[in-house]
Amino acid sequence: MSGEPSPFFVAWQERVRASAGGGLVLDLACGGGRHTLAAAALGVRSAGIDRDAAKLRALADEARTRGLPASALRADLEAGRGIPVRAGASRVILVFRFLFRPLAAAIGEALAPGGLLLYETFTQAQRDLGYGPRNPAFLLAPNELPGLFPGLEVLAYEELLTPGDRPEALARLAARRPA
Repeated sequence: MSGEPSPFFVAWQERVRASAGGGLVLDLACGGGRHTLAAAALGVRSAGIDRDAAKLRALADEARTRGLPASALRADLEAGRGIPVRAGASRVILVFRFLFRPLAAAIGEALAPGGLLLYETFTQAQRDLGYGPRNPAFLLAPNELPGLFPGLEVLAYEELLTPGDRPEALARLAARRPA
């Protein structure tokens, strides 16, 4: 199993279901597919995109075993070719623990009018914790995330330090493409 979905996803899962309608949910840089599977468990058609073929095979096997409407698509999202879907093809886009700033415009374009974006990743404050990503390319500056998506309407935004024994410094954005 690929792990539990983020509490941020869980908080927005009913909105994910409603926004998806009969359309597609894309989980970008999905890794093991924890959010692809969580979205599919809501009864919506979901596709996880990643460059790791082994993780995608495991995702596809898990979806098949559980009878979930989820698929896996291999693509390197950092290769400069954008997202391998047509413009406006996705009703929901999920991005968790991934940051490649040049992809931001393609994310906005891949969303259907009225579509929902859920984005959660690390901030620069993560470096102060002494673990996790340290490369500035993978860490958001304060209030940077909403600015990456100027064409989207921000529904919710926060930067926080998660509770627990191993906290994480995260930015969380929920936004929609105007209809």
